[in-house]
Amino acid sequence: MLLSELHNGEYGVIAKVKGRGAFRKRITEMGFVKGKKVTVVKNAPLKDPIEYSIMGYEVSLRRNEASLIEVITPNEAKEILTSNGSSTLTKTTEPELIKTRLKEVSKTINIALVGNPNAGKTSIFNHLAGAKEHVGNYSGVTVDSKKAKFKHKGYTFNITDLPGTYSLTAYTPEEVFVRRFIHEQTPDIVINVVDSSNLERNLYLTTQLIDMDIRVICALNMYDELLEKGDKFDYLMMGKLLGIPFIPTVGSKGKGLDKLLDTIINVYAEKDKITRHIHVNYGEEIERSIQAIQSKIKKNKALTVKYSSRYLAIKLIEKDKLADKLLRDETNYIEIRDQAEYEINRLETLFKEDSETLITDAKYGFIAGALKETYKESSHKKRHVTERIDKFLTHKFFGFPIFIFLIWLTFFTTFTVGQYPMNWIELGVDWISKTINSYMTEGPLKDLLVNGIISGVGSVIVFLPNILILFLFISLLEDTGYMARAAFIMDKLMHKIGLHGKSFIPLVMGFGCNVPAIMASRTIENKNNRLVTMLITPFMSCSARLPVYILILGAFFPEHAGNLLFVIYFTGILIAIGTALLFKKTIFKAEDIPFVMELPPYRMPTLRSTIFHMWHKGSQYLKKMGGVILVAVIFIWALGYFPSEIEYSKDYDKSLKSLTQEIENQNTSKEATDSLMARIHQIELEKEAERQEKSYLGRIGKFIEPAIRPLGFDWKMGVSLLSGVAAKEIVVSTLGVLYQSDTETDTNNLAEKLRAETHQGGALHGEFVFTKVTALAFLIFILVYFPCVAVISAIKNESGSWKWAIFTIFFTTGLAWLLAFLVYQIGNLIVG
Repeated sequence: MLLSELHNGEYGVIAKVKGRGAFRKRITEMGFVKGKKVTVVKNAPLKDPIEYSIMGYEVSLRRNEASLIEVITPNEAKEILTSNGSSTLTKTTEPELIKTRLKEVSKTINIALVGNPNAGKTSIFNHLAGAKEHVGNYSGVTVDSKKAKFKHKGYTFNITDLPGTYSLTAYTPEEVFVRRFIHEQTPDIVINVVDSSNLERNLYLTTQLIDMDIRVICALNMYDELLEKGDKFDYLMMGKLLGIPFIPTVGSKGKGLDKLLDTIINVYAEKDKITRHIHVNYGEEIERSIQAIQSKIKKNKALTVKYSSRYLAIKLIEKDKLADKLLRDETNYIEIRDQAEYEINRLETLFKEDSETLITDAKYGFIAGALKETYKESSHKKRHVTERIDKFLTHKFFGFPIFIFLIWLTFFTTFTVGQYPMNWIELGVDWISKTINSYMTEGPLKDLLVNGIISGVGSVIVFLPNILILFLFISLLEDTGYMARAAFIMDKLMHKIGLHGKSFIPLVMGFGCNVPAIMASRTIENKNNRLVTMLITPFMSCSARLPVYILILGAFFPEHAGNLLFVIYFTGILIAIGTALLFKKTIFKAEDIPFVMELPPYRMPTLRSTIFHMWHKGSQYLKKMGGVILVAVIFIWALGYFPSEIEYSKDYDKSLKSLTQEIENQNTSKEATDSLMARIHQIELEKEAERQEKSYLGRIGKFIEPAIRPLGFDWKMGVSLLSGVAAKEIVVSTLGVLYQSDTETDTNNLAEKLRAETHQGGALHGEFVFTKVTALAFLIFILVYFPCVAVISAIKNESGSWKWAIFTIFFTTGLAWLLAFLVYQIGNLIVG
């Protein structure tokens, strides 16, 4: 509980004092230290400030100051120990209760991982927490915070992996997110993960953390690469210079992490000898301006509890909009603003340079001075291996063909290699279906299991090997660092459509899943470019569409399935390009933004990271089987099974009984018997077709059929498309449920049933429902139409408006109808 939450007369024992150095120092000097009893005397008439009694005297604190002090109350300790199942609770005295709980709270450390993109934060997070977050070798992999909890040497660690960011300006959503998290969540320790192979640039973020006056530890990550280059770095001296402990680590292998955890405990317990707060020296004139602005900010005592006045002064000199917005509610805002404007004008006149650049240059000057004392670069050429590889992979003639080949290889292998385990799983599903069909008596439960769950879920689960292979390739491209090169290679093409290479990363991520891809668009600084990237990302064929592609291509184009799979994916890219061109010339006209993106060194991906990535995505796919897809399958089965009483157009049972008796009563030839059996089978198919049409599902399908008939689709295809709104894999499971009519034939797999399906009535009676042209139109519709609900939600969250989410629904579905119509009509003209 927070001290500010106690009522008059209540007391608690202090467990932890959060907040920055200056506040912590002042509050502890007043006696607010761990283990001390503090009682609420009274609240002021306006509920702020609050008078407390501690160590035999009274002291008042503002409510926002008291909110940074955690306390343990008797009731809270009792409730927590009760929930833990303590059997000795009734014999435990109140002080003992609090003391027991106090030990737990005081040994809980809240940590935030902060660092540049590609510095290895998530690798460290995974090793520390035993998590399986994906680690990629390019910026923007971590697009949201991830949390985990673990124990070490009696301490409980709550660790948060924050998005990668190069600085703490208000330029990108990541920078804003990280700043707000540190200020609002007030972690006990911030771990600044620094890439040892690029110290100068990474330490820029470190200087900004120093300005914030918070407790920082530097994890000197990928230290093995620094040693391999022959560089020498006196990190102990650097730690003394900056007042921050530097701990060498190799996150990918888990090296140095025990030492890192021990250092965290020492810093938290205030036993570390290196930790101290320093000021980055910006030079005489800038320091004079900082102090002038700082003196005005310091008048706002409530604000400076969470924010360093020096930090805010520096941000104002940098013309930081968030800092200005934060100060706007203060009573002396006009005074602060005027002072800041005066100092900015003074500095810019004096140095003939933008004030933001002055701060940046001073920081890099400070870093250069510190590195001069501690770092010695090897005489060997830096990153020579990476440069040699890049000469070939990013070559102006070879680069693009290599990129196309790698993408083609990914999809070709996904289909061809995945076919073998896919067939094995399919046989297993078929065996389970036949076994249940043989031993269970007829009834709704058997129909639900065989024609609903097993057929629906089974028809989707067979594609698990393809999903794993696809994510294996994506993981390898990311982890090696090639994905960033792909963005570099594609920059010129992206520039032609009004975007730049940085937009390419989310688009490629979209091949895995559109949701994290849309979230990854946060790394794009320009708002218009970010929106365009979000809106065209759904045209990238996510792994959820892959089962539909493989089913249709395997059924109707088995000889060229791998190549056509590549064509489908490439078609999505072309549609995305065309859409982006349209948007940039109409809705999102804006100035061009230069392409700036880090090209990280090539790294050998670890088996652990690759396997984790594959398994994580595979497990997500399996969870869908037991979650949304299972529910959808049961719902679709119920709509198709009921109503149980149907008024048929003719007496099918009478015809079947007559034919059966004819076989039993007559000693006919084998040919005649086969002919009668064929007629029986045909009548059964007609009966099942009419039953499906008159079911609730059939009625829905018939209702929407006129809208999709010009595309060559029947009502069953329409129903499957409707179900795909929840998740695209459900399209396959829906088809699996709908096409269970032909259960007596020898060919039990879904592809055979699609090929054999014929129209049971109307002008097309007897003709195949699926032709090659219809199949292509269906694939195009699946590629383009309504992305799943999760994608729509992601667009709404990332754009901050329902407007773009609703626009995506109508635009993609309308475009899908138009393209499928063109494919079907033109295709039939060519074929016919």
